[in-house]
Amino acid sequence: MVISDLGLYGPESVTWRIHADPSFAVGGLRALLLQALHPVAMAGVSANSGYRDDPWGRLQRTTEYVAVTTFGTAAEAEEAASKVRRVHRRLTAVDPDSGEVYRVDDPSLLLWVHCCEVDSFLHAARRGGLRLSDAEADRYVAEQVRQARLIGLTDEVPRTTAELAAYFAEVRPLLRATGPAYEGLRLVSVPPMRWWVRWATPAAPSWGALVAMSFGLLPGWAKQLYTHLPVLPGSELTATASLRALRTAVLALPATVREGPHLKAARARVAGIPVRRLDSLPA
Repeated sequence: MVISDLGLYGPESVTWRIHADPSFAVGGLRALLLQALHPVAMAGVSANSGYRDDPWGRLQRTTEYVAVTTFGTAAEAEEAASKVRRVHRRLTAVDPDSGEVYRVDDPSLLLWVHCCEVDSFLHAARRGGLRLSDAEADRYVAEQVRQARLIGLTDEVPRTTAELAAYFAEVRPLLRATGPAYEGLRLVSVPPMRWWVRWATPAAPSWGALVAMSFGLLPGWAKQLYTHLPVLPGSELTATASLRALRTAVLALPATVREGPHLKAARARVAGIPVRRLDSLPA
């Protein structure tokens, strides 16, 4: 049987394992909290993103993009990335210290966002209990270079966990929590909800627990940059234990419930079963 387009990665990749894991959502939130510590990158988000008016929509669009580029066909991944590149070309960010204007698709900003996502997805997966050898972790970082190429990066991109760690060590002097970073943290922590959802369902405390887990999984130096927030001893151990419990609970659910439509469609495509285009599947 001829297997149809495997996309950028395919079912044998480490990327499929990590991005299909229940820890993925916590990794995504960790990435947002980490990304916010770059003053210029966060200035770009603050000036151009609709996250204040529609934070859920922004989260959904980001999640959708990663799902399509991970599990979609190569053509679907390129189409999604092309839309993002077109939007980025029109946007700018102003350095809050120097006043210098950057394009949002400046390679240094794109690299920051990319490395935060790769580090966060990998860190959450390993902390959550997904068994990955050091070689598999390096393989994941190398696979994600394809994501970097999609968004327009052509310079050197970390290909191993050691290179990823070296990148963060190099960029750390530039980082701090600005006013927009704290504003973003507040909005992520307490997003708008209908009153009956907030007070009559467990949605608000459940979401708060996810954000607390994500913050607890940040590297120590990143937590310390959020100087207005207390860093409690053992926060990473608590976050790890909570994430492992959450992952165990989600994995107990049937695959039909826990797996998203893009992953299901990808599995069917790889198996040679005709499926409708991903954009026609229910969200």
